[in-house]
Amino acid sequence: MESALEGKPEVVELALLALLARGHVLIEDVPGVGKTTLARALANAVGGEMRRVQFTSDLLPSDVIGVSIYDAKRGEFVLKHGPVFGNILLADEINRASPRTQSALLEAMNDGQVSVDGRSLPLPRPFFVIATQNPQDFAGTFPLPESQLDRFMVRISIGYPPAAVETRLMLEPPEDRAGRVRAVLDPETLCQLQLQVDQVAIDAALGAYLQALITATRNSSTLTLGASTRAGMNLSQAARARALLNGRRYCIADDIHDLAVPLLAHRVRLASHADGYMPTREEAEGAVRDIVARVPVPL
Repeated sequence: MESALEGKPEVVELALLALLARGHVLIEDVPGVGKTTLARALANAVGGEMRRVQFTSDLLPSDVIGVSIYDAKRGEFVLKHGPVFGNILLADEINRASPRTQSALLEAMNDGQVSVDGRSLPLPRPFFVIATQNPQDFAGTFPLPESQLDRFMVRISIGYPPAAVETRLMLEPPEDRAGRVRAVLDPETLCQLQLQVDQVAIDAALGAYLQALITATRNSSTLTLGASTRAGMNLSQAARARALLNGRRYCIADDIHDLAVPLLAHRVRLASHADGYMPTREEAEGAVRDIVARVPVPL
C-alpha cells in the first residue's frame, strides 16, 4: 500500500487497523491528494470482491442497496443486488449524494445487513466501507449527519506528500499505482485476523483511561456533543488492532492515546458554533487534542 501512497505510513496504518478492527474508514481531504488511490490500494491488498459507487446528487438508495425486478419467466419479483453486496465498498465522494442516499448505508455499516422489501439480507463477510469525501465547504456537498459519522471508526486526512515525493510524481509519466498493489490476503484469512484482534488484552488501568477520555469530551466546555459509547467501543477495538499490527497481544497507553484524535474528532460538535454547524476537521481535531492532553496517561 505504501508503494501506492508514498510518504504516508501513518495514513496506511490507520486504514489497516480500522480494517482489522471491523470498522469503516472515512477519508476526508481536498481533491487530488490520493483519497481514492488509498482506498483502491487497500481494497486490492486484502482481496475479496470490491464494488465501487461514485456518489452523485441524483444517486438513489436503490442504486446502492439493490431493487426488486419482476421476472416474467419466473412470474415473481427477483432482487437485483446492489454494489453494497461485496466485501469492500468504495463509496467515492459520499457527501455529494443526498442525505436520503447517504442513510442507505447506515444499516449496512452498523449491522452488516440491509433491508429490502421487508426482508433483512446479510452482507458478505468481511464487509468494509471505505468512503471518501471532500471538505464540507466545497460546492455540491451535503454534510454527513452525526448518526452516520458515528458509524465510521476513523477519519483519515492524507495531506500533501513530502516535497521530494511530490516533485517525482509530477515529473514521472502518469501511472496507476493502486492497480499494481497485489492481494496479500483473502476474505477467510482476513476474518481470522479480525478474530485475533478480539483476543488482545486491555487491563483495568487502560480501561479507566479510556473511560476518562470519553467522559472528558462530554464534560468539556468547548464541546456541546461529546463522544458516544460506540466511540469508546471503537477506540478500544482500534487500540487492540494497533497492538496486533505491532506484534503485541496486549495494549499499552500509547495505543489509546495516539488513536484518540482520529477516532473521536469527527464525532463531536464545538460549542463555539451554532447548532447544526459541523466543525471543520482542523477545528474538531484541535479541540479533541487539547482535551486528550489534559487527561493523565497511566504509567
